This record gives sequence, C-alpha cells and structure tokens, in this order.
Amino acid sequence: MKTTGNTIFFTGGTSGLGLGLARRFRDLGNTVIISGRRQDLLDRIAAEDGIEGVALDVADPDSIARAFEQVTGAHDVNVLVTMAGIMQVEDLRDPGHLATAEQTIDINLLGTIRTVTAFTPYLLKQRDPAILTVSSGLASVPLTITPTYSATKAAIHSYTQSLRIQLADAGVQVIEVVPPAVRTALLNQEDDERAMPLDEYLTETMDLLRQHPDADEILVDRVRFLRDAERENRYDQVIGILNSVG
Repeated sequence: MKTTGNTIFFTGGTSGLGLGLARRFRDLGNTVIISGRRQDLLDRIAAEDGIEGVALDVADPDSIARAFEQVTGAHDVNVLVTMAGIMQVEDLRDPGHLATAEQTIDINLLGTIRTVTAFTPYLLKQRDPAILTVSSGLASVPLTITPTYSATKAAIHSYTQSLRIQLADAGVQVIEVVPPAVRTALLNQEDDERAMPLDEYLTETMDLLRQHPDADEILVDRVRFLRDAERENRYDQVIGILNSVG
C-alpha cells in the first residue's frame, strides 16, 4: 500500500486508534474521511482537525448503504479501513451476557463484513485499492474477560485471509492491522502501564506501512508476544500470563 496520495475511508475514527491513524494518514498528504455514530464528535473533529466525518452505524445495513453513497459520491475512495468496534467484559456464567455477545458480533464482525461487502465492487474499479481490516493480538490468545471480543478478532483474522486470497487476482491489497493492548479508552486502558503508548503504536505502525508496502499484516513488536505464542509453543504460558492464572 502506498502511504500518500490516497483517499481513505475509516469506519470508526472518532477516538483512539482510529482517530490517531486518520490524523497520521492526513499528515502524509492523504484525503481522509472518518465515520461514527455520534454527529457531535464528527463535527468537533471536523472543526479541530479538518477531517471530514460521515454518520455511520455499522450495525445498521441501511446506514452503511447511505454512508457508501455519500462518501463515494463525493470522493474517489481507494482505501477502506474497517476500524469500528467495541470491547466489553462478559461473565459467561450469567445468561445476561448474551446481549453483549450479540452486540459485539454485530458491530465487530458483521459490521466489518457488511462494510467490506458494500465497498469491494467499487474498490475493484479504483487505482491502488486497499482494504485494511483491524484484528488484535487477542485473535491469537484470548483475554478471557472479553471472550466475544477476542472471538470476533479471531474471526476477522480468518476472514481477512480469505478476502486476501479471493481478491489477489483483482489487484486489491488486503492488509490485517494487528494491535496489541494500546492506551486508549477501549476497556479503559488510557493509563494502563501494561498497554502500549498510543503515539508509540501509531509511529511504529506507520513506519511499518512505509517500509513494507506489500505487507499482508502489520505487526508491531509488542503484539508478537501474543501472535507468535502458538507457533513458538508458548501458548499455555502466554494465556496464563495474559489472564493471570497458572
């Protein structure tokens, strides 16, 4: 993927990793459009950062269709970044967790699939097209207090591999961005010393994109503890460390 001269649409992007990456791409000379459910946040970011925003709820297929028409009607989008997602704690002993699980699947997994499905035929006609999905180190080793979040990220990892192979002959680059825990509002990790500082994550990620334009995956060093655990026969140890057991 080239890192300049793109027109990039983000699902999500009003906070955390999404907004951080949107700003970094904008600073490199790309046209960036973010989205989110809260119009007040989109308006504030447009005023403060000069980044255009579009209202979008990835759990609503009609909202995706409207956003697609709005964005592609005004811009020649060639890069899609599926950043929207939620992360919530669940107690699997409590049947009430099912509502949380269903919402997480609807936003994290189905939201990604819906958006990719809407944009793919359009991207096939663009120059230098790319799709960036966002999984997590937890796709490889689950954080057991967030079981459905971890499961959706494992599913996105698998889905992205299939998407990459199916689109290979069409010239669409498919990149999986795999963050570790980062100091953002996700699961209230802003001040968690165990999580990677946000600016450090953004800098390493952008450096990897520049240095490896043909990469299938963007793996910062901090995420390899999780991503490589099974391959390196460390899985039992790592799942114990991650979940403070054993």
